[in-house]
Amino acid sequence: MNGGLERVQQGCATLKPAEKKVALYVLNHHEKVLMMPIKQLAKKCQTSEATVIRMCRSLQFRGYRELKLSISASTAKPQDLNERYRDLTADASVGEIIRVISNNSLRSIEATLSVIDEAAIEQAVDVLSKARKILVIGVGASAIVALDFEQKCQRINRWCEALTDSHTQLTSAVHVTSEDVVIAVTYSGETAEIIDTVNIARNNQAKIISITSYGNNQVQKLADINLYVSALEQSVRSGATASRIAQLTIIDILFMSLASKNYSQSIDYLERTREAIQNRFKK
Repeated sequence: MNGGLERVQQGCATLKPAEKKVALYVLNHHEKVLMMPIKQLAKKCQTSEATVIRMCRSLQFRGYRELKLSISASTAKPQDLNERYRDLTADASVGEIIRVISNNSLRSIEATLSVIDEAAIEQAVDVLSKARKILVIGVGASAIVALDFEQKCQRINRWCEALTDSHTQLTSAVHVTSEDVVIAVTYSGETAEIIDTVNIARNNQAKIISITSYGNNQVQKLADINLYVSALEQSVRSGATASRIAQLTIIDILFMSLASKNYSQSIDYLERTREAIQNRFKK
């Protein structure tokens, strides 16, 4: 992962009060923090060194040193970090809506790239490539993301099923085994239907891959492999457009990596499925 300031900002809302106090200080005084030993930062925040360490680990940093290195290497500009995704406004012009949606989508992808863990992606692809079958679960806007991965996997002859109904998710989870993989797509990571399904799948020894917003959440705690997307979207947002774009970015990365891992076979399957579709429209 990179983009230290982005990672602190995105995970800040999920931290415990004492840890959040440290995170906010880091965001507001990041240049000073780069020169501070951990003892000094703890004193500034009126907390303990242990709390600083817990904050770092909650945000997926190995420790205080890695936090400072990541902030130092971060390309994010302080003024960018204070920007919010814009939501719906009354009587907005089409031109304004085009600019707002484009900016939201671009920032969502950029922020997601800052929290991507390449090692976790590689681990997920390895697990997916060995899976007997892949189940992708999601509800609401996340269901659209699940269906997209199913469609992609069908093109390269991977057994994949998107489950978007809570009853179907539960009943299917009963029958998974240690040879299977469940991808849980939920922006909040707190969707009750997804948590219930993941618990059943875990009990049956299936591998769990989560795609959630960056930070601490219930689904992340239950998963074997955690993949994160930007957590900057406003909760009041209608349609979950930016978060969907971020989730689809992760889905595309997983698919392309999976296809690349079995390149020759994937090319053959993609060509054959393309021809089947083309022939359908030649009639």
